[in-house]
Amino acid sequence: MARRQRIEPKFENEAPPSSLDLRVTQRDRSSKPAAKKPRKKTSKPSPKAAAKTQSRRQPPRSGKGRGGGTRKGGRKSTNRAQAWPIRLLKRALYWGCVLGIWGGIFVVGILGYYAAYLPPTSEWQVPQRPPNVKIVSADGSLLANRGDTGGEAVRLEQLPSYLPNAVIAIEDRRFRSHFGLDPIGLVRAVYINLTAGTLRQGGSTLTQQLAKNLFLEPDRTLKRKMQELVLSLWLEAKFSKDDILEMYLNRVYLGSGAYGVDAAARRYFGKSARLVTVAEAATLAGLLKAPSRYSPANNPDLAKARAQLVLAAMHDENYITAEEAKTALASPATAVRRHTTASSNYVADWVMDVLPHYVGSLDRDIIVDTTIDTSLQRAAESALKTALADNRTKLGVSQGAIVTLDTAGAVKALVGGADYSKSQFNRAVYAKRQPGSAFKPFVYLTALEKGMTPDTIRQDAPITIKGWSPQNYSKQHYGNVSLTRALSLSLNTVAARLAYEVGPSAIIKTAKKMGISSELKPNLSIALGTSEVTPLEIASAYVPFSNGGYGVLPHVIRRIKTVDGKLLFSRKGDGRGRVISRQNVGEMNRMMTETLLTGTGKKAQLTQNRPAGGKTGTSQDFRDAWFIGYTGNLTTAVWLGNDNNSPTKKATGGSLPAVIWKETMEAAHKNMAVVNLPGVSNYGLQTVTPSAKAPTPRSNVGSGGDIIRPPAGEGTGGPINLLKNLFGG
Repeated sequence: MARRQRIEPKFENEAPPSSLDLRVTQRDRSSKPAAKKPRKKTSKPSPKAAAKTQSRRQPPRSGKGRGGGTRKGGRKSTNRAQAWPIRLLKRALYWGCVLGIWGGIFVVGILGYYAAYLPPTSEWQVPQRPPNVKIVSADGSLLANRGDTGGEAVRLEQLPSYLPNAVIAIEDRRFRSHFGLDPIGLVRAVYINLTAGTLRQGGSTLTQQLAKNLFLEPDRTLKRKMQELVLSLWLEAKFSKDDILEMYLNRVYLGSGAYGVDAAARRYFGKSARLVTVAEAATLAGLLKAPSRYSPANNPDLAKARAQLVLAAMHDENYITAEEAKTALASPATAVRRHTTASSNYVADWVMDVLPHYVGSLDRDIIVDTTIDTSLQRAAESALKTALADNRTKLGVSQGAIVTLDTAGAVKALVGGADYSKSQFNRAVYAKRQPGSAFKPFVYLTALEKGMTPDTIRQDAPITIKGWSPQNYSKQHYGNVSLTRALSLSLNTVAARLAYEVGPSAIIKTAKKMGISSELKPNLSIALGTSEVTPLEIASAYVPFSNGGYGVLPHVIRRIKTVDGKLLFSRKGDGRGRVISRQNVGEMNRMMTETLLTGTGKKAQLTQNRPAGGKTGTSQDFRDAWFIGYTGNLTTAVWLGNDNNSPTKKATGGSLPAVIWKETMEAAHKNMAVVNLPGVSNYGLQTVTPSAKAPTPRSNVGSGGDIIRPPAGEGTGGPINLLKNLFGG
């Protein structure tokens, strides 16, 4: 290729060739010259030539030429305009990656720092769920669950699928796909909270909530949150999703002292979580947001609205069909109050009080079989509640208690108060009250043991013993009366005379061997029931009259076992053994039946001519009203009064308590054969008539406020001789 000839520029006043400087300048070189050489002076070019040279050296300042611009310059400008967003995006991506990397390093560092405060991972273990105590009646029906959780631990496969799905739908819809932390949910929660200007939504997953419940304190600190995240990652790595969900459902708090879905289902709906409906499942899931606020027992309207949101979420996630959602909306869940008001809760509380004496500390779920008869328990509860509701104002009574035992001392029914939801104090077991005349059978039993008989005569007349002058309530006196008559009419003067004859210490000894465990003061007024006792202990002390003279130990637990069937305790033993002779049992029963036939307890007479004995009791100033009675099958004590020990409006043992006792015992004996009392074979033949010399009382109110209707005649003739012939008295 021929080399193009270089054309040198021409200048005016051009010097001779020998004077031209043809060396290349720095502009022409690709690199710097090796060394500087001196430059010869040349003539100054003309202005025109200088202008041409300058224009050739400088690039154009704009893309436009003389005729509107060149195509080359316009294309460059357009390319620059288009490249600017791309460069900005690249820079954003670059710096985003840089910040993301550094942010990740920072988060990992923070996690590592706070994780250092946790125990070594080799020691991380899911703590045992607090054991549940399932308390059942004699027929196996549930009375209550007790323990820190209040319900059973249920397996995930035992639950209807819509229950766990309801929880997932409303609390953590990406539970099945995330790794313990839900970035999408977290970002959404942050955005909602920032735009709302307040904390309206949380970003915690079910796994994080479980980690917090299992291992951490409920404080709101960065340390706790970071540790929660670390533990969540560990849970996800160690357990399956089903395992995590099952642990969560069995431990989460759902209000009213219920931990876990089974406890909550029983608390609010009176059923196991295995049996809840779709609407009930939605209501339970709705509690997770705020258990107290959305409680169906406390705020049914809020609970219903929240359940509707849960149902909508379930439908959106395809957990239920549109038809199922409509059905659930049309039949919302309704809380039942019986679980919190039922008298069986008094039984359950008592069981928990005595349980440590049988099995010590618990490390697993157990089942406690009790002696409670469910139908009798409900009958006693109904009788007490109805009587109090109808007579609360009329008689000025606000509380009551009932306890029923069989001949072996097993508690068949126990009602500790009018309404468990309003007061959990168990009056049947723990309330110590003055029994009044209901204590007199122990005085008369002591007299029999000292050689007296039911026909022994004592004088009913004013008496003063060491400055103490007991009086009959009616202020009337019957003169000479038999012990049978005196007990049936509850005459205070005769009881005081007997106490003086046999001595207070002997009476206390008799009461103790019969089953009274409370402290008894050794004074003469003990004959009138001034020392306090509980309904349970005085009922147990009456049982020997019904079983032939054998002392019992009142008990409610008969068997304890684990949920897998391992026996931990089974009741054995016969109680206190014989405490009354056969002869004295028969004599006491003949005396005690007269109370129901002709004495202060006539309102307690049972139908079908069923033999029964008992005693009324009214304490000083009508503060306590009692009726304690028995058949050959059962013994029941009824107490009425006020917790503040204020007087009632002349409520006596022979009035409302006798009526409650009758109603309870009628229900208890509905399917039982009629049996005689020990030592009494001809119930109803014993009619002790008063003497003709005795004055007829002007009042039908007996001592201690007991209502009486004295029979015509009294003395030692006629029926008394018949009784002697029949019973060898």
